Amino acid sequence: MDKTYGSPQEAVADIGDGASLAVGGFGLCGNPMQLISALHDKGVSGLSVVSNNCGVDDWGLGILLADKRIAKMTSSYVGENKEFARQFLSGELEVELTPQGTLAEKLRAGGCGIAAFYTPAGVGTQVAEGGLPQKYNPDGSVAKASEPKETREINGTTYVLEDSITTDFGLVHALKGDTHGNLVFDRSARNFNPLAAMAGRVTIAQVEELVQPGELDPDSIHLPGVYVQRVVAVGKDIEKRIEKRTVQMKEA
Repeated sequence: MDKTYGSPQEAVADIGDGASLAVGGFGLCGNPMQLISALHDKGVSGLSVVSNNCGVDDWGLGILLADKRIAKMTSSYVGENKEFARQFLSGELEVELTPQGTLAEKLRAGGCGIAAFYTPAGVGTQVAEGGLPQKYNPDGSVAKASEPKETREINGTTYVLEDSITTDFGLVHALKGDTHGNLVFDRSARNFNPLAAMAGRVTIAQVEELVQPGELDPDSIHLPGVYVQRVVAVGKDIEKRIEKRTVQMKEA
């Protein structure tokens, strides 16, 4: 039951070219940065990544993107990464844009063994009707567009059928974890990390604090260890960035 690994490098050692990844984090909050950096140093490429966003130009998943290690991104928000926009519009990157709530449910449902589900989000748009550009040619023409999705009326409301998501690996960041893989997340880092963990067939969790089984209050565990296969301690003294820092002027 001991799922601990000695280092981030050891934990990601078997992630190879072309792997699919579900990566936790919301903006720059809760990014599994040590695992991402270890993967970057490993030199893998051709990755298909599912994550709410793609970091920024020099942080988070942005460091993989900058070196063209990512072939496809499935995301809901990508507005803070200029390199992302450049690669997408120049035809270097395939992008599947997904409504944020739909993306969250795709990951959760995949982890629960649910193949697909109906949602009203996207009905009447290219999300359901198809034609949403996913990859461009270098000349700006559309090389690949989304396909139409099945719709169904239920109790007078139209819904679109969305496939769930599972990936080869999940990479997540947690505040605390025990050696069995039970995890506790800190505040908003709880948004997409548990969902990414559920979707990965092999999930790797970097934790700030590693404890022994029984030290976590069972009522405080956010994700049970059944969803986690590897745990690596990274310590509390790690850099955490803020996407846009806002401050309030002190009153005189």
